[in-house]
Amino acid sequence: MADSQSNARLRADAGAPTSGVIHVRTRLTVDFTVISNALAQRRGSAVTIGVAVYIASLPDGTPVSIAALCEHFTEGEILISRALRELEAAGYLERRRERLPTGRIRTRTYFYDVPDGPPEPPAPRGPRKRPATAPATAVPETPQPVDTEPVPETTPSLADADPRALAVLTALCRVDPRLVLSVQEAARLAPAVSRWLAAGLGTVQIVKLLTEGLPDHFLTRPAGILAYRLRETPLPVAPLSPTHRDERPAVLPFQTCDGCDKAFRAQEPGRCRGCRSGSRLHAAC
Repeated sequence: MADSQSNARLRADAGAPTSGVIHVRTRLTVDFTVISNALAQRRGSAVTIGVAVYIASLPDGTPVSIAALCEHFTEGEILISRALRELEAAGYLERRRERLPTGRIRTRTYFYDVPDGPPEPPAPRGPRKRPATAPATAVPETPQPVDTEPVPETTPSLADADPRALAVLTALCRVDPRLVLSVQEAARLAPAVSRWLAAGLGTVQIVKLLTEGLPDHFLTRPAGILAYRLRETPLPVAPLSPTHRDERPAVLPFQTCDGCDKAFRAQEPGRCRGCRSGSRLHAAC
């Protein structure tokens, strides 16, 4: 008697997991990016990993500013800015400020597949003894993250703040009711607003720069968003000041013509143009 045949599917391989993810891998030869497991499996924010993978996949020269990243992702500038700070703190991202030959300052962004190393701890107050022999290659100092705002040693006083700057900060809540500041926050932000005013910007222009394009939901205090914009927004070209009165052409006073009693403008009394022309005609005859 012949053996019975079964059409049932064979059991899965003994090595296949009974739960969890099972990878169906495809060998890619084009349009792929190599990401280290240390980055892909990094604990913490998924936004941070997504921003890192996106930056790693871009060609050199692609803008990766907060504004450019916000155009690609649905997250707002607060989450994107926080992700960039986390990547800087972990050593994957470095932003350097460089001065161009024209005098302008630009920010260049470097992304590392392997972290550049954790930030160095602050140096102790006392002098440190250096080793007798210097290492062959010096480790570059990790720059301070651009988005980190230095904490003032003393709390600023509202009495010392510029009244014009305080007026600008007070006007913000009239445009956006969420931009309500405490006394200490207003005193801390006033010096930055004063620098904008000294650069030639008007009150209306500053209010517009600080209130346009704000996220729908704030994940931090409004003062933090305003401090970031005051620190990172490039100063626009201030409008040209009106011509000084002394530089305007002088207006000649009115004079009464000695010949026809008509009023005309001249520096000194005499005859008007018509009488002078008539006198030359009579003289020619």
